[in-house]
Amino acid sequence: MEQATFTKASLVDLIYEKIDRNRTEVKELVEEMLDLMKTAIKKDHSLMLTGFGKFEVYQKPTRNGRNPKTSQVIVLPSRKVVSFRISRKFREELNSL
Repeated sequence: MEQATFTKASLVDLIYEKIDRNRTEVKELVEEMLDLMKTAIKKDHSLMLTGFGKFEVYQKPTRNGRNPKTSQVIVLPSRKVVSFRISRKFREELNSL
């Protein structure tokens, strides 16, 4: 059984059905919330949502990689990545399904 991906548009639709606002206002609210989350992660390198989880930024070091077509060794530059750690409460809810 294939699962559909929950998208930003799906989120807008669900919120739209629950609150007394037009779809454009809901879309703007969702966009603003996501912008605030991105700003917090960029500034503080983490974002914790109690009962949901924590987004954290960490630096991946420079490393050697390999071009799969030519087998040539290449240097992959260091980069920032975001990881997500689910909260204990949410993990328990998820595993009780």
